[in-house]
Amino acid sequence: MNIFRLAGDMTHLVSVLVLLLKIHTIKSCAGISLKTQELYALVFATRYLDLFTDYISLYNTLMKLIFLGSSFSIVWYIRHHRIVRRSYDKDQDTFRHYFLVLPCLLLALIVHEKFTVKEVMWTFSLYLEAVAILPQLVLLQRTRNIDNLTGQYVLLLGAYRSLYILNWIYRYFTEPHYVHWITWISGLVQTLLYADFFYYYFQSWKNNVKLELPA
Repeated sequence: MNIFRLAGDMTHLVSVLVLLLKIHTIKSCAGISLKTQELYALVFATRYLDLFTDYISLYNTLMKLIFLGSSFSIVWYIRHHRIVRRSYDKDQDTFRHYFLVLPCLLLALIVHEKFTVKEVMWTFSLYLEAVAILPQLVLLQRTRNIDNLTGQYVLLLGAYRSLYILNWIYRYFTEPHYVHWITWISGLVQTLLYADFFYYYFQSWKNNVKLELPA
């Protein structure tokens, strides 16, 4: 554990809390992609197969439970909550997210560190997380109506991954033999996907105007 890893975890946690706050308090999921949330639920379900078999620390276990529970809760809210589901923009959230799942699974079967079920599923979760934000970004481009909480949610997700890159750099220079190419490349791809959003977010903040992404 180091300051960059801790900051990344806390930023990720806050992003989830911001989204839950929007959904639970305002009773609205407007601007939120169900497709992205379903992909995140699949990411955590396949990443944390070791939850009840490999104990690392109380902190690690709690974070796993929080991200698993929150991701499936968000999907349930959008799909089944009698008020929240009314605000879901199904007509705009049409990204065919299942086309992302199979290529990521095939890549995990080919490129992995060890050929075991847990290892392949963990690798699959890295590849899928790298592209899981795509339906959300496409939805924001289509609607061009980004409220503050939705913008902050996406910004925090991007910031979490950026902090993890700093964590990897720090560990590379402070820990001997710390090399994880799969994790690094997946994380870099994920961060690059946020670059366009970061640019327009900070432009709107600097000019004090409403955030809009180009169509």
